[in-house]
Amino acid sequence: MTNPTDFTLAAGAGSASDLIVGLSDEDGRLSVLEKKLAEFVLADVNYATNASITDIATGAGVSPPTVTRFCRRLGCASFSDFKVQLAKSAYVGLRYLKPESVTSTPEEVAEDIVTKAQNALFEMHRNLDLPKIEQAVALLAGAKMIYAFGSGGNSAMIANEMQNRLFRLGARIAASGDHSMNLMLAAAAEPGTVVFGSSFTGRNHELVHCFDLLRDRGISTIALTQKDSPLAAVADVVIALDLPEGKNIFRATSTRYASLAVVDIIANLVAYADRPRSTRILRGIKEQLIQYRDGDDSQILGD
Repeated sequence: MTNPTDFTLAAGAGSASDLIVGLSDEDGRLSVLEKKLAEFVLADVNYATNASITDIATGAGVSPPTVTRFCRRLGCASFSDFKVQLAKSAYVGLRYLKPESVTSTPEEVAEDIVTKAQNALFEMHRNLDLPKIEQAVALLAGAKMIYAFGSGGNSAMIANEMQNRLFRLGARIAASGDHSMNLMLAAAAEPGTVVFGSSFTGRNHELVHCFDLLRDRGISTIALTQKDSPLAAVADVVIALDLPEGKNIFRATSTRYASLAVVDIIANLVAYADRPRSTRILRGIKEQLIQYRDGDDSQILGD
């Protein structure tokens, strides 16, 4: 008869993510000694990766043979294999397997969200490169055609918001969040086109490829992204946005608020670049909304 403890805790030997799942003991399968070992390792993964079997055994208050048996139970061939797999776990995202204790009442969550948004706006404002903003505005205000590229939930939203802000100022602009469409638009872009790209990490390989192509074709590009990122390296104008992300995996990134504010700043300046034209088009939009929807001028403009 098979001993109930004779099974691997990590489904799929050799997987760093599965190893961490096994150490996390979500199913409560660990014995008392194994739980002590797992807690010791997870408390400082970097230390455990470089420690000897004796160091780990001593730190967890168990014997070296217990460590060896535990490694095998986790699906590792040996203690050395365990350390190799543990080292790989740094790329898996431990915060998603062991989330920190976070606030949960409506009052606490509301305060947390608003505070983080305020902090993001403050940090963006404090570090905003205004000369780069001016360069971006000059390109957009003088463009014959503008494309706004972004993929994924947040960056696609920013691209769409750039379109939402600029079309009402008379700009010819189209937003796209599809990789293949972005590539085709980049290949077809005519002189006088400006492409704005949003990527929170700057590691969107497809967008980087598009910007590479646009650079080769002499089409001007603007990137809202992290400085020193792959996207920043191939953009003509880089509006850098580097904000600390925090450890709360349940809260949406506050970088969204900062990015939206950057779009608003750019759009406002584009409007000021040709006030008579912007005023005429905005008034025309508002006239239609009053006539067919609002009935007066007290409502917000077109949103």
